[in-house]
Amino acid sequence: MGLYDAMYRVGYTPWEHPGPGWRSSLAQGLDLEEAERGRPLSRALDLGCGRGQHTRELVRRGWEVVGIDYATRAIDAARRQGIDGATFMVGDVTDLPVDDLGSFDFFLDIGCFQHLDADQRTGAGRGITTVAKPAATLLMMAFSRPTPIGSFVKGISRDDVQAAFPGWDLLSVHDAPTDGMDWPMRGMQPLWMRLRRRT
Repeated sequence: MGLYDAMYRVGYTPWEHPGPGWRSSLAQGLDLEEAERGRPLSRALDLGCGRGQHTRELVRRGWEVVGIDYATRAIDAARRQGIDGATFMVGDVTDLPVDDLGSFDFFLDIGCFQHLDADQRTGAGRGITTVAKPAATLLMMAFSRPTPIGSFVKGISRDDVQAAFPGWDLLSVHDAPTDGMDWPMRGMQPLWMRLRRRT
């Protein structure tokens, strides 16, 4: 059983309760994406989707979504919701099954990339780029500081992100609100990063 499967089993999932300010900032990021892209919206890939919390929101907004996560327990729970317009699959974001995925205009990563080491980040960037359409966008939330105890979250910098996505432009980086976040997340400096694949 993987670490996240164990955490889902015991019911300790603080990432599913990030706080009202953070949820508002996610909505603003999605609003911006939709305003720039226009409608109809196309396909989105929810990286490290967990039980589909954000997948559901993307579908509600009009995206056709694939959610991928290596935590089998989370994917099973996501599938049981029966979200029309969403497909869920067990998979490794560092080695995406590119032949099975198709292509995407938008990628959402809420707290997935931040757990990866350098080689895994390179693998994730390579796979995402392979299935990204020209001018595709990636919206990522990640903690820039590691967890105070142990290395559950390694923390990342903008340099880490740019190194993994050499064919992408980093459009913006800004702090994510921490009001309502549980400890230790509120002290780990969450950041929003937005990238666009070069055409």
